[in-house]
Amino acid sequence: MTAERTSLEASAWPPLREELRGIAPYGAPQLDVPVQLNVNENPYGPSAEVVADIAASVAEAAVDLNRYPDREFTDLRTALADYLNTDGGLGLTADQLWAANGSNEVMLQLLQAFGGPGRTALSFAPTYSMYPEYARDAMTNWVVGRRETDFSLDLDAARELIREHRPHVVLLPSPNNPTGTALPPEAVSMLCEAAATDDHSGIVVVDEAYGEFRRAGTPSALELLPQHRNLVVSRTMSKAFALAGARLGYFAASPEICNAVRVVRLPYHLSAVTQATALAALRHAPELLGRVDDLRRERDETVGWLREQGLRVAETDANFALFGTFEDRHAVWQGLLDRGVLIRETGPDGWLRVSIGTPGEMTTFKNALTEVMKAGS
Repeated sequence: MTAERTSLEASAWPPLREELRGIAPYGAPQLDVPVQLNVNENPYGPSAEVVADIAASVAEAAVDLNRYPDREFTDLRTALADYLNTDGGLGLTADQLWAANGSNEVMLQLLQAFGGPGRTALSFAPTYSMYPEYARDAMTNWVVGRRETDFSLDLDAARELIREHRPHVVLLPSPNNPTGTALPPEAVSMLCEAAATDDHSGIVVVDEAYGEFRRAGTPSALELLPQHRNLVVSRTMSKAFALAGARLGYFAASPEICNAVRVVRLPYHLSAVTQATALAALRHAPELLGRVDDLRRERDETVGWLREQGLRVAETDANFALFGTFEDRHAVWQGLLDRGVLIRETGPDGWLRVSIGTPGEMTTFKNALTEVMKAGS
């Protein structure tokens, strides 16, 4: 074996797909600091009563862990439909719901079913950084348009981009991550109509991971499901439900879309433990969602305070705020970290994102940012 051949084989190990070589895995920094405000978690954990119900439900499920779980998770789909019908849904039924291990798996399944080689997915930047990775993993062409300077959509430009590229999947977070911008209903309807023409069919996925945090008067895209058969509205139990560790994401759509996704799901993809945990949490929905109003108030107070410091802040319907702009945002991020506060360095150049925490955590953040800004002035 020649030295040249040995070198070539070594450089090709392991035999990874070429387009994946050199790419770092996705992930926000996981650092042990006193105040962690970087991944949009709910800072309020479940109560002792909720924990006890989850534990009892999991214990009951554990008796039959030698058997595979209900692969259609019918009880959970029914409970999710009942919940959504209290928050924008209009008569949703179990056959219009689908769930998976977090919104990440939901999105990947949608792209596996409706994307793929020779097909296109489309979104508008800045937006969630995982979307192009979902497309890549499903071998789907990725097209990205641009948002306006206030992070809204130019609807005419969006329509033209869809007409030009004829995507099979359009991904639209509302509220948007990392900006917090919500989509008005007329925008969702227009994009659904643009994505489905006489000679082309595409689905529009409105990702409402932060939907429960939207401001009063901001409707959910769930209300539009009866009007658009190509609309999918996704949610998660990671944020408002304070169940990030449980990994349960789901979507509402037509029965035909739900059935299509069943083709690409892995066998028994939702464990019995996950199903039991989610069902127990849904039984306590009013309590678990009880802190949402507190987080909305804290968010609005934080936005007001940031603006009082002379900073720009994007309008937000989520449990985070995107703020800036800074000549050296990394220096600001590092300065906060040095003071025990971890936020997210994400979004357009010069911007930073802070998750909304408890009042005490937000006070610590404000004090630290004041110090950092004074040190840099």
